[in-house]
Amino acid sequence: MIACLLIPGFELRAALRERPALALRPAALGPAAGEEPLLGPVTAAAEAAGVQPGMRLGEALSLCPDLALVEQDPATAEHEWEELLKRLEDSGFAVEAAAVGCVYFETRGIERLYGGLEPALKRALAAVGPAWEARIGAAERRFAALAAAHVARSGQALIVSDRPRDFIAPLPLTLLPIDPQRREELEELGVRRLGQLAGLPGAAVAERLGPDGRRAWSLARGEKRGKVRARKVANDLAETLEFPEAVANELTLRRALGSLLDRLLAQPERRDRAVRKLALSAKLVGGGSWRRTVTLRDATADRDRLRVAVGVKLAELPAPVTRLGLELVELAQTVGRQLELVQPEGLELRAHLSEGLKQVRAGAGSGAVCSVLEVAPWSRIPEQRALLVPRDD
Repeated sequence: MIACLLIPGFELRAALRERPALALRPAALGPAAGEEPLLGPVTAAAEAAGVQPGMRLGEALSLCPDLALVEQDPATAEHEWEELLKRLEDSGFAVEAAAVGCVYFETRGIERLYGGLEPALKRALAAVGPAWEARIGAAERRFAALAAAHVARSGQALIVSDRPRDFIAPLPLTLLPIDPQRREELEELGVRRLGQLAGLPGAAVAERLGPDGRRAWSLARGEKRGKVRARKVANDLAETLEFPEAVANELTLRRALGSLLDRLLAQPERRDRAVRKLALSAKLVGGGSWRRTVTLRDATADRDRLRVAVGVKLAELPAPVTRLGLELVELAQTVGRQLELVQPEGLELRAHLSEGLKQVRAGAGSGAVCSVLEVAPWSRIPEQRALLVPRDD
């Protein structure tokens, strides 16, 4: 079975950790600076007043004048999410984080440890804790597990053991990972439920909506089983620097960044491995936080190269900061490179290609690099002639 653990509105819950009184009032996660004025997740009191996620700010304030806007805190959300994943891993679950607030894991290898499927799912909920109001869905198909998690109540583990297609048929199209414009197009055609989409001819859906529509149609029919790819063990290498007062001077911030780099590179847990991906975070003076990730083209442990790569992100800070943090998100596996007197032809090109693929995977996830596998070259439908197979080598 594949299980999906879901925490709706995780970013808002993480931002409210320091302001718990707002959890009982109409509140919503506000838009970031420079973004379109659309609301993020909302509290139950705001939803009762008619405020919905994705609503425009002006419309929401007209419906609920007492609505409190919570500033985004991505650094805290990322920290809390990482701690939650570690608690699940400490309980024996090999997890794949699909997004912040949504994680998948296989139950086959853990059922014997806890005495069955239901005890294993309850152990996962206990590892997360009741404060996050998590819910779990389990099914033979990945999408059916996600749908079950959306249907389940807070603290409940819902298992779909028989006829997953019948279970997801009455659910809305909002569960599908498709573009909102495609979803609106389907609704204009009278298709508002997953069962209605599954009843359409696949060729017609592919012709009208393209590859994304074909994939959504396959998910609605319960055909794609999916696979859980457990993440690698996270590197717990991070350093923070507190300022006695708010700092906005770029020279001071660059010197602080250099100090954080020196402390991280000197940690024995790094074991002389090169750095492939870093994360720079800051606590803003007006509340909230700021976070940016940097994926290097070539993994390196050179201090100057790392300082230049990360230092350019300091210009994006929206406000003075009271705390600066740096984290080594991903390290290279090798600690050195054995050179040859005469290199074979094409070896350097293959090495650059391999480094490029590792950079893409580090920045976009393990399934971002795919190979094209031809399976039905005689088919009239382009999407059926070949498949995209994840490439992890």
